[in-house]
Amino acid sequence: MSKPYVFITMKIPDEAIEKLSEVAHVSVWEGDSPVSRQRLLDEVQKADALLCMLTDSIDQQILDNGTHLKIVANMAVGYDNIAIPYAAEKGIVVTNTPEVLSEATADLTFALMLTTARRIVEASSFLRNGEWTSWSPLLLAGQDVYDATLGIIGMGRIGEGVARRAKGFDMRVLYYNRTRKKHAEERLGVEYCELDSLLKEADFVVVLTPLTSETKGLISTNQFKAMKKNAIFINTSRGAVVDEEALYQALLEKEIWGAGLDVFQQEPVSTEHPLLQLPNVVTLPHIGSASIKTRTEMALLAAENIIAVLQNKKPITPVC
Repeated sequence: MSKPYVFITMKIPDEAIEKLSEVAHVSVWEGDSPVSRQRLLDEVQKADALLCMLTDSIDQQILDNGTHLKIVANMAVGYDNIAIPYAAEKGIVVTNTPEVLSEATADLTFALMLTTARRIVEASSFLRNGEWTSWSPLLLAGQDVYDATLGIIGMGRIGEGVARRAKGFDMRVLYYNRTRKKHAEERLGVEYCELDSLLKEADFVVVLTPLTSETKGLISTNQFKAMKKNAIFINTSRGAVVDEEALYQALLEKEIWGAGLDVFQQEPVSTEHPLLQLPNVVTLPHIGSASIKTRTEMALLAAENIIAVLQNKKPITPVC
């Protein structure tokens, strides 16, 4: 009996490839950029399993081409890149990689808060460019994180991780979520409030909500106008949750003080992007979960989901 065939759309840690190779023939796209559309169409036609990235659009055409396809294992928590209802209709299992990346992403989110508030990137460039000629009281003065008010939009696992870190900085933590999380309130001492109240009260507004039809464009002109003039906006969820033009205008017109962004509407982002031109914005290339340990665990979880389905067992972390 021949082994099933697994296609992986980008190079992943060797441990995961080795695990899959024990039960399947494995092919990996070795390019530095995402796999081409045509190559993906060709590969999925013969694949029993697809291990994909959030950069891959797994739409109806791709799924229709997967005549033998049993599972699409997305190496991400979010799965807005996959046509979930259509996959379910076709009986194709879709899995994601929750939990294993929560703490790494919470680390990055808090690091982005600190970096933006204390103007770390700007200060480093100032020094390296030879602009530091003397000390002065207001030179590169930023905002305090300690004892500030943090507003978290989306109290999932990552949100709870950020809240735990905030408590070490003696921050007051507000949160807004589709459903109230009373266990988090009791365990972490966070306060639930409506979105409008959170925006008005928070010194830091952190977006951690998944991208859905309801959250697309959730933060736009009215939301930025509701924030404090000294507020710092952080997004480590998905770029499309935020209206980037509205954010640019809010920063340009000093309606808010600064922003830290790990995600954009279109990725990779052009160096000509308007938000990259502003000094009060810290930008990162979508590295929320990018620690060696976490990315390895994500790849292994995706592999384990594939192995389970290929062996007619229940997937570990099913989406559908």
